[in-house]
Parts: sequence; C-alpha cells; structure tokens
Amino acid sequence: MKKILLLSDTHSYIDEKILSYVKQADEVWHAGDIGDLSVTDAIKKLKPLRAVYGNIDSTEARMEFPLHNRFMCEGVEVWITHIGGYPGRYNPSIRQEIYSNPPKIFICGHSHILKVMPDKTTGLLHMNPGAVGKHGFQKVRTMLRFEIDGEKIQNLEVIEFGNR
Repeated sequence: MKKILLLSDTHSYIDEKILSYVKQADEVWHAGDIGDLSVTDAIKKLKPLRAVYGNIDSTEARMEFPLHNRFMCEGVEVWITHIGGYPGRYNPSIRQEIYSNPPKIFICGHSHILKVMPDKTTGLLHMNPGAVGKHGFQKVRTMLRFEIDGEKIQNLEVIEFGNR
C-alpha cells in the first residue's frame, strides 16, 4: 500500500503546513506549475516525488520534469500531465490516447479547481487537486491525499487551507 499526496499549482509556494502532509505520505505527486524549483527540492528532501512541468515553469523545470508522466503505482496505471482537461473535455493533444489507452487514474492541474470524477466512457478516475499555491483566483487552497492498495484507490481526502 502507498499513501499518496497529490498537489498542483504551487507557483513557487511551499510552507511547513504543506510539508507536514508531505511527511505523512509515501510518495508526493505534483501536477505542474511548480514555479521555483526550491518547492520540489524541499519535497524531494523528505519523500519520493513524481512531477510534471506546467505552463508557467522554467526551462530548468522542463529539463528536470516531463510534460507527461505515465507510470505504475502498485497495480494502478497513472498518467499525470498539467493541462489535460477532464471527462468529456480532454485536451485535444491527448484525447486520442485517453480513449485508446486509458490509465486507471488521470491527473492534471492548471484550472485551480479541485475535481475528482469518474469517466464512465473509459473507466478512468480523473483527479485535479486544485491549487495549493497562493497565486491565483482560488479562495481555498487544496490538495488531495489517498491510498493505492494493489488495484484499489481508497481513503480519498481533500485537504483545504485558507488562501492567505
């Protein structure tokens, strides 16, 4: 079993509250718009990190992290990308791949809107953790945490912080 902390859109922001949740996870997944790489460096000092770059990220971030990160965690195939859309409205650049070879979990960021929903057409679970950084329009900063046990995704929890 793996305990996963999923976050996105840090926009160069990380603090001790976020890091306290990092310490409780087995792995941390970041769905892009990292901002300053000190964010991912702080996470990597504590736990294994899987991440992708987002549209605001520097050349340095793009050299360290891929645009798409597709991997297995326990018995679950995961695909993380920053701008991916959601069921019924996938980004045109990935739509064909989603329908022809869907992962079990599809994760994206970018919108700053927390959303977890099944795609009844493909059977995948779409997850967007919202934004945990302080830059953006969101009134509440959010992250997700959950467990993957074999092929089961369980104990999903929304973590909320005030915006300022």
